[in-house]
Amino acid sequence: MLAEELIVDNIPPLRMEDTGETALQWMDDFKISHLSVVNQFEFLGTISESDILGMADLGEKISGYKELLNPVFVTQRQHIFEVVKVVNDHSLSIIPVLDSQEHYKGSITIAQIMEIIADMPVANNPGGILVLELNHNDYSLQEIAGIIEGHNAKILGSFVTSSDDSTKMQLTIKINKTDLHAIITTLQRFEYNIIFFEENSDFTDDLKDRFDSFMSYLNV
Repeated sequence: MLAEELIVDNIPPLRMEDTGETALQWMDDFKISHLSVVNQFEFLGTISESDILGMADLGEKISGYKELLNPVFVTQRQHIFEVVKVVNDHSLSIIPVLDSQEHYKGSITIAQIMEIIADMPVANNPGGILVLELNHNDYSLQEIAGIIEGHNAKILGSFVTSSDDSTKMQLTIKINKTDLHAIITTLQRFEYNIIFFEENSDFTDDLKDRFDSFMSYLNV
């Protein structure tokens, strides 16, 4: 799914002549903490709720605070997983979408992204969850998938979380079986460290809890 398919049409961008008071009202109306700022079709950046609250006078125009605008955006042909990475990297509640001429097309909200994720088969289908801890150099999804498929099971989805200062990573896997004991036994025999498992689980809540580390989602 591409960024252009995720645009929310009902959120208007701010213009430079709009005031901080207008910005806060729209943020409250749409339950977001950022808004895009445009000049006709030209994207100028996003402004945050905290920036607006820092204004000396909420009646002032956005044009007086151009230096606060964040120029980050995605293009309309970028995949949803790339969109998620940008949102995560910059802690945004919306992300502006531009076309190939860098004209503003609209914005995507976190709520819209999570709605799409919740509709994916990985979230909707029943199954169990495994979390493995392993060294970066030992990561081979092909090998892990082979072990799982050897038990007549399939990986519905997976994602990786790690920190920059660690040599270890966590691989979360959703499997289309609710009885994971045989799979766990085999993985342990191959010296994989299982740090968590849950059978007959709903993956949606886990996805929401891990959204901030979602940049490597579904590495299948």
